[in-house]
Amino acid sequence: MSSSDIRPRVRVPRSASVNEVVLLRTLITHPMETGNRVDPDGTVVPRHIINRFTCRFNGEMVLDMEIEPSLSANPFIEFEASVPESGEFAFTWIDDDGSVYEESASISVS
Repeated sequence: MSSSDIRPRVRVPRSASVNEVVLLRTLITHPMETGNRVDPDGTVVPRHIINRFTCRFNGEMVLDMEIEPSLSANPFIEFEASVPESGEFAFTWIDDDGSVYEESASISVS
C-alpha cells in the first residue's frame, strides 16, 4: 500500500446545540503492519503503523492518542466531544515513516 492509498475519513454531525456532546467517527485506510509478521520468503515485514492520532476543535486539543502495533488495519476511532460553539474539528494521523494525514470537518452550533 503506497502513501497515496492511505485515506482518512471522518464523520462529524453538521449541527448541534450549545454544549451538546456529539459522536465523532474516523477511519483511515492503512495496513498497520506490526513488524512481527514474516513474508513467504522468511523476511520480516517491516513495522508500518499510524502511531499517533489527534483531534482539535478550534485549535484546542480534544483527543491525543498514542497508537500501538496491536491496533488493527484500517483503524476506526470513535469518541465523543462537547461543542460549545460553531467551529472546525481538525484530525491528524501520524505514520511511522513521518507521513502526516489530515482531515477536517465543520460543525454549526445554534
